[in-house]
Amino acid sequence: MIARRFLTPTSPLSTMLSHLAVRNLAIVEEAAVSFGPGLNIITGETGAGKSVLMGALDLVLGGRADKSAIREGAAEAWVEAVFDLPDTSAADALLAAAALPACEEGRLIIRRSIAAAGPGRCLVNDAASTVQTLRRLGDLLVDIHGPYDHQSLLDPDFQRRVLDAYGHCAAPLAAYDAAWQSLKAFELRRAELQGDASDIAAETDRLQFVVDEISAAQLTAADEDELLAQHAQAANADQILAAGAAIANALADGDTSAFDLLAAVQTQLAELARILPAAAEWRDEVQSAAVQLQEIARSVNDRLSQIDADPERLRQIEARMALVQRLKRKYGRTVADILAVLDRHRARLHDLSTRAEQLDRLETEIAAATARLTEKAAALTKARAQAAGKLARAITSELRDLGFLKAGFSVDVAAAAPGPSGADAVAYGFAPNPGEPMRPLKAIASSGEISRVMLAVKTVLAAHDSIPVLVFDEIDANIGGEVGRVVGQKLRRVAETHQVISITHLPQSAVYGRQHFVVSKEVVKGRTRMRIEALDPAGRVDEIARMLGGKGLTSVIESHARELLDSAKA
Repeated sequence: MIARRFLTPTSPLSTMLSHLAVRNLAIVEEAAVSFGPGLNIITGETGAGKSVLMGALDLVLGGRADKSAIREGAAEAWVEAVFDLPDTSAADALLAAAALPACEEGRLIIRRSIAAAGPGRCLVNDAASTVQTLRRLGDLLVDIHGPYDHQSLLDPDFQRRVLDAYGHCAAPLAAYDAAWQSLKAFELRRAELQGDASDIAAETDRLQFVVDEISAAQLTAADEDELLAQHAQAANADQILAAGAAIANALADGDTSAFDLLAAVQTQLAELARILPAAAEWRDEVQSAAVQLQEIARSVNDRLSQIDADPERLRQIEARMALVQRLKRKYGRTVADILAVLDRHRARLHDLSTRAEQLDRLETEIAAATARLTEKAAALTKARAQAAGKLARAITSELRDLGFLKAGFSVDVAAAAPGPSGADAVAYGFAPNPGEPMRPLKAIASSGEISRVMLAVKTVLAAHDSIPVLVFDEIDANIGGEVGRVVGQKLRRVAETHQVISITHLPQSAVYGRQHFVVSKEVVKGRTRMRIEALDPAGRVDEIARMLGGKGLTSVIESHARELLDSAKA
């Protein structure tokens, strides 16, 4: 298990991935990184292991587990991710649905292992969990953009949500949702009442049989514990009467009862009181005890008089118990359950007996609800259509800053069958090069292109996106230095409202990081292992110089590195 020393307290201003710890995964023997708020930059030479970190994060968020990724000679690989959440309500709701413990002190801890032999383990807040729950938490907290599976921009639902956020469509969407839920409720009610005439007749017969059977039993609350008590009394009547009579005789009714003995004691104490005054008080106490014995004996006799030793009474009780048990086997574990079945069947019978009238009313209500839905859908479509062109132009502008100088981007809103989110099909189109037709984003093969499109979208929607942690894996691949500088600026802009983790090879992008980590490889005892460390200001100069291609070669390169870092602070 990942050592707890990896966990150190932080106080972020927003939700963030505060720690990622990896053990025995690929070339990582043991590594841990503490990310900070804002823009976190990860750099390192090609093949140093940067992709292992992203793979580890993908794994702990429910990605595919591959046993071949376990470090040679290790029994299992472990990954641990710690999130700091100022507001845990959304995560706690998800955890509650999965019967997992809530976050404590604003911290969510997710761990996952891959075992060389046998199944791996998933833990959330130290409780056993499932890969599905890890995926749901990942969808809530992290968007990974790169050669992994968390490319939500390709999801039509995500594209629609982006448009709704940009167009401030919450109000018309809520109005549509209310109309949709109302229509679905009416349609469900209609389906319950409709059916083949022969099926309805058969159902009516079955319901009537159940109603008659339960009603005839005339069940009450007394048919639970009270009936059991009555049976116990009737079944043991002779024993109860015999024991009760013996007790009454011993107390007051017998020739040598306790009452008679106390009466004799009272006489003796009366004699003693003439010579020992204290005995008068004792006599009063004994007299009180004698009265209590008489009362107890009277209570015993009164209760015994209620005992019915007639075998017929026992037979009646046992027959009643058998009836109740038979009904429980058929309709519920308790009398209350059986009575609830009775109420439901009576209500259903009423529905069926009046279904023609109800169906007539429902058709009128469904027609009105359909009209309301059509009206709300039109209003929602109008809001989306008005926002679509503006969003497309905004994203296009961002894309041109990111090196797609002649690119086109479209946001299409087409009519679709009404559904839970409206009567629109929202689709994004992209033409990265002049003369090429618009194609759906999912038709774009380059992860670098799709990542830069996502960066453009995130830049436009920085104030609206609800996923707090964004990870970009080499979105600046195959672009020049000036565009790299723009990428860095936009990453920093997005990082004003999100935590951003970016792997980059461009020094022009890297200088904009608030925190900078470098990944490297080293050979220890003949084994290669990865290291990751946070850079101080001097270390950043050296790393930027290395990325420029001349670490330690000339003072000009180092001076250039310092200039890049200084310019990024402006």
